[in-house]
Amino acid sequence: MVRDHGGGIDAAAMRFGGVRADWLDLSTGINPLPYPVRLTQSDAWTALPDRAATDRLIAAARVFWGVPDGAVVVPAPGASALIARVPLLMAGARAYISGPTYNEHAAAFASVTGQTDFTDHTAPVHVHVHPNNPDGRLFQAALTAQLTVIDESFCDVMPAASRVAEAARPGVVILKSFGKFWGLAGMRLGFAICAPDLAQRLTDALGPWPVSGPALDIGAQALADPDWATATRARLTRDAARLDALMAPHGALVGGTTLFRLYRVAEAGAFQDRLARHRVWSRVFPYATDWVRLGLPHPDRWAQLEAAL
Repeated sequence: MVRDHGGGIDAAAMRFGGVRADWLDLSTGINPLPYPVRLTQSDAWTALPDRAATDRLIAAARVFWGVPDGAVVVPAPGASALIARVPLLMAGARAYISGPTYNEHAAAFASVTGQTDFTDHTAPVHVHVHPNNPDGRLFQAALTAQLTVIDESFCDVMPAASRVAEAARPGVVILKSFGKFWGLAGMRLGFAICAPDLAQRLTDALGPWPVSGPALDIGAQALADPDWATATRARLTRDAARLDALMAPHGALVGGTTLFRLYRVAEAGAFQDRLARHRVWSRVFPYATDWVRLGLPHPDRWAQLEAAL
């Protein structure tokens, strides 16, 4: 299965010209103002990650997300690493994936089971992206499957919507991404929150030292900084409204989150090309020829988007 992602600035530059620094990448939905990075552990780069560093990260995660007693936090090198291992939790089981959504979950099941159709609601595994990427739809139904995976990679912009309170229930896995909200996608940090039996299977599948020393250190700091999170949510809300106002003459808002907005335009491919000629990269989708998704510009680069529009 072809994995369709945002990003790809190098390929865009080869097609439309310019160098990487010229491009404004709005295709990914990553916070353009990342958490400030500093290391407090002097040997974070040189020593194998120790248990104490992992425990600090897990403790901060439990507090930040309000993880219930009875649920276990499993750190991983990015949410994608966990998505790739989720099909192993019920080996050979078919999945229903609430769509349309980004195709990483389908690709993971296809690689393990060969499944190509993910529309059967009677499948024993259900996968829901919450809020959904790209339209921001929330999953609010009851949990009825043998295994329910709730991907909350973008839910930190709306913490009240999180379903982490149900993470201790048997057969429930909540996935969290660090790179999106905190803007540090290159650090590769993600989490699964679930009951102990599922947590142990994921831990075994990830192997020893899955998370780097710097990621453990920086992640623990960020998760223990609720003031930064509160201020960031407010800024993202303002910037999303600004983006909607800019796009109002060009397309109708379909949905999204405050990290990305989805618009309906006359022809998404032509719209993407139009922006690309001004070195602005957007996201289009193979299943919706009139949808274009835009992330938020860095505060210093709104003028580039305005000029492109």
